[in-house]
Amino acid sequence: MNIDIECVVIGAGVLGLAVARALASSGREVIVVEAGEGIGTGISSRNSEVIHAGIYYAGNSLKAQMCVQGNRRLYAFCEAHAVACQRLGKLIVATDDAQRGALQRLWEQGRRNGVEGLQLLDARQALALEPELSCVAALWSPSTGIVDSHALMLALQADAESMGTSFAFHTPFESARCHPAGIELRMGGAQPMTLGCRELVNCAGLSAPQVASRITGLCSSFIPVPRLCKGSYFSFSGRIPFRHLVYPAPEAAGLGVHMTLDLAGQARFGPDVEWVADVDYRVDPQRADSFYQAIRRYWPGLPDGSLQPAYSGIRPKISGEQQPAADFVISGPAAHGVPGLVNLFGIESPGLTSCLALADRVVQEIGGCSPH
Repeated sequence: MNIDIECVVIGAGVLGLAVARALASSGREVIVVEAGEGIGTGISSRNSEVIHAGIYYAGNSLKAQMCVQGNRRLYAFCEAHAVACQRLGKLIVATDDAQRGALQRLWEQGRRNGVEGLQLLDARQALALEPELSCVAALWSPSTGIVDSHALMLALQADAESMGTSFAFHTPFESARCHPAGIELRMGGAQPMTLGCRELVNCAGLSAPQVASRITGLCSSFIPVPRLCKGSYFSFSGRIPFRHLVYPAPEAAGLGVHMTLDLAGQARFGPDVEWVADVDYRVDPQRADSFYQAIRRYWPGLPDGSLQPAYSGIRPKISGEQQPAADFVISGPAAHGVPGLVNLFGIESPGLTSCLALADRVVQEIGGCSPH
């Protein structure tokens, strides 16, 4: 087979862009292929835009390591590239005494993970920060913030392009075949083509397991079963009385219906948890009933009729409803034995926060510096 380009990245979401940038900075010739019309058309545009601190994740997990590293690197990247972000800080609240233990465990876990500045607050201290809250205790995370995710993706794209990366939009992946000399890809779209490369990185998000299943030469045992977990968001009409992000104690499969702010100061609530069989981004207005109930546990003053359906996202999970949350999976040659191939599975939250750290890990998995 002929080698047309050194490295192909599938997917132009925030992770694919960060990976392309990291590969290009190592001296590789890179092309990003994307089925959509532009960057960030999938799950990267459907999240809370929160820069997480690294509190929730098991010690020594990839999620913990990548989030803590990614948090620091993301703030530095945003400052260097004039990407709007704010280090607002976050309160995780216990609304009854039964939840105090959960806050204590989160504090301990966060400290083990290397999160700086965490403080356990009593009700008086929490209300001093947010007087409208109803809580018995809270965990304060000063390094949590928000970012303009689209501006971040534009900056990553610009960096990658400045180092020679090319982008092919409207170019869906169809299949690939692994050869001793490299990997041969078949791409669809208006102008189908065959492309030969030495290295292939699958950053296809929700479609990553499906993409991997179409790579001949990769054993199916290294491809997880995808699980779709939908989260809906509701916007708030009116002036929000909060200056920081507010999260309840976490729940199974998610972090609870929390309140986040965008860079204009507008509030949104969500996401909730809904296991689904298909990708459907419509928001059911009737889900607002459960939102009011959840939010009023920590904000009793939420006015009637103040929530409107906003948008939804799908978490690309690789664990099921009754299973413990799976860690990030970076499946490279050391695991599956296929030279030059890296698949990324289950990159849900905190994937946005972790994108730069994950990208560097991909370069390590694929072989460090460029072979040329």
